[in-house]
Amino acid sequence: MSDIVIGIDLGGSRIKAVAIDEPGNILHQLYQPTNDGNDAIWKNAVSSAVRKIDGRLKSSSTLIGISAPGLPNEVNTAIAYMPGRLQGLENFEWTEFLKTRTFVLNDAVSAMMAEARFGAAKDKRNVVMLTLGTGVGGALLIEGKPYQGAFKKAGHIGHMVIDSEQEIDITGMPGSLEDAIGNCSIERRSAGKYRSTDQLLEDFIKGDRFARKVWLTSVEKLAIGLASLTNILSPELIILGGGITEAWEELSEPLEKFMAIYEWRPGGNKTEITKAQYGDLAGAVGAACFAREVVKETSPLI
Repeated sequence: MSDIVIGIDLGGSRIKAVAIDEPGNILHQLYQPTNDGNDAIWKNAVSSAVRKIDGRLKSSSTLIGISAPGLPNEVNTAIAYMPGRLQGLENFEWTEFLKTRTFVLNDAVSAMMAEARFGAAKDKRNVVMLTLGTGVGGALLIEGKPYQGAFKKAGHIGHMVIDSEQEIDITGMPGSLEDAIGNCSIERRSAGKYRSTDQLLEDFIKGDRFARKVWLTSVEKLAIGLASLTNILSPELIILGGGITEAWEELSEPLEKFMAIYEWRPGGNKTEITKAQYGDLAGAVGAACFAREVVKETSPLI
C-alpha cells in the first residue's frame, strides 16, 4: 500500500479532497461544488476529485477515505442511514464505484480523527468533540480509537436532553443541546429577532441586553451538556469546532464561567476545553486517517 491516502469530505455544498502522507502532511487539496439534488452529478464529482488528486501524485493511491453525513454500515463501506439529504447516498458502495478500496465514516467522527491524529487531540486517549454550527454534531475518542458504538450511532451529542420541557428536536428528543445552541433554532430562541447566530453575536458584542440574554442562556445550556459528559465519560479534553466557534472569545469566556458552576471537579481536576485546530479540511483528513488505520489493523504487516 502507498503511504499516501486520499480523503474526501462529502458535504451538502462542497466536496473537499486531499492527499495526505503518513506524517499527516497535506500534499494536495481540491474543492468543488456538490450539487446536491442530482446524485449522478455529485457521485461523478467525487470520482473526478479522486482522479484529479491521483493525477498529481507520483504514484497512484490505493486507498480512499470518505467523510459523509449519516450512519455508516457495520463495515464502514457505505452510509447506511441518511434521510433527507444527498439522495442516493444510502447503501451506495464506494469501492465498487471508485475502483479503489474505500472506507466511509460519519463526518463528525472524521473531524475527530483529524484532531486526534494531527490536531488538538494528538497523543490524547479520551476525548469528546462537538461541532457547533447549523446543528450540533459530536464524536468520541476512547482509549485512542474512534468510538462508533452499536449501529454506528455513538457521538450524536447534539441530541442529548438539556431541558425536557422544551420542544421536540428532529430525532424526537425534547429540549436537546442542538436546539439550545445550534443555528437551526436561533429564530425561535430569539423570538424571531435573529436569523443567524452571527447576527446575534454582532449585537452581543455591542452590549445589547436581549442578545446577551439569548446568547448566555445558550452557552449556559452548552455548559450543562458538557458538564454532564464529563461525569459520564471523564475525558481529558473537549474539543469544540464548527462555525459558531469562530467567535471563540465570546463563546469560551462565558463557557468557562458556567463550567466552573456545573462541572464536578474532584481533587480540583477539570476538563480542558479547546478549539479545534483543523478547519474545513478536517473531514477529508480524518477520513484518510481512518482508512489507513482500518487497513493497518486488518493487515498489520502493511
